[in-house]
Amino acid sequence: MKTKYRIYMDVCCFNRPFDDWSQLRIRLEAEAILTIINYFQTEEWLLIGSIALDSEIEQTPDLEKKQQVKDLLTLAKTKISLTEVIEERTKMLVKLGFKSFDALHLAYAESAIVDVFLTTDDRLLNKATLNQSILKLSVKNPISWLMEQSND
Repeated sequence: MKTKYRIYMDVCCFNRPFDDWSQLRIRLEAEAILTIINYFQTEEWLLIGSIALDSEIEQTPDLEKKQQVKDLLTLAKTKISLTEVIEERTKMLVKLGFKSFDALHLAYAESAIVDVFLTTDDRLLNKATLNQSILKLSVKNPISWLMEQSND
């Protein structure tokens, strides 16, 4: 297993461990994310943060969940700031049909040259798969990505 993956997770990944685990998919995704978080805590892998993550998390109405997610985000030792390049790339991705925050997160992740962008959002994952040739990164579900790493 590679020792220093650079990983960008969108807000739905940060929220997943605090969602209702009664559904199998949610439980499996949460467990995968908690495993990945463990690698961030031991600093074997690197979590990349951004101003966009901070901004989206601030919109969380559930105050307890918001604080828990903010606590997880403190594991990001690197935080990317907004640049003109990121703004332009975001506009281009929105024109391709990505939602505003998704486009912004993808642009941040591309600028940080991450190894993978993780999401539990099926719509984003499908849109990214359709546009893989245009994206400068790999977009994966945490479960499938983690399983790929365990096969290395």
